[in-house]
Amino acid sequence: MCMIEVSPTIETRRLALRAPVIEDAPRIAALLNDLDVARMTARMPHPYTSADAEDFVVRAMAADPRTERVFLIELEDQGVVGNLHFFPSAEGYAEVGYSVGKAWWGRGIATEALQGGLAWAGREWRKRMIIAGHFADNPASGGVLVKAGFLYTGEVRQLASRARGGTAPSRMMVWLA
Repeated sequence: MCMIEVSPTIETRRLALRAPVIEDAPRIAALLNDLDVARMTARMPHPYTSADAEDFVVRAMAADPRTERVFLIELEDQGVVGNLHFFPSAEGYAEVGYSVGKAWWGRGIATEALQGGLAWAGREWRKRMIIAGHFADNPASGGVLVKAGFLYTGEVRQLASRARGGTAPSRMMVWLA
């Protein structure tokens, strides 16, 4: 008998991190259809449509839970405000990316979500190293990563950004459990 692995819900002081469901697609599209949000990510297009959000949820639901996990970030009493995504890097390491809707920037939400996700990844998912990067013109994201325990590696990569329509320098970081 094959058991289907249920994605965990991770609770922090103010947040719940949970797997997306198709009913989340309209909210995801509304949050992420913002050029200021999309241009700070590698994978997110702009404009970000309902079809993009539905595709995101379908891909998240089909992901191999041994190598990839997608969580929506829910803020108490405000619903979904962002996402946190663990995925395999090109080199085969676990990598993490995240985004938070612009209305919730500067409130510590990304930091709290990332700390909760990393605690889970180390304890339950048994990851000992996770990489991340942030575009050099997004020092706030670097601050989030540092607060969550990431260290700069000294490597700067040119990463493609779909929303930017080209590449931009990204400062690479590592988290060690």
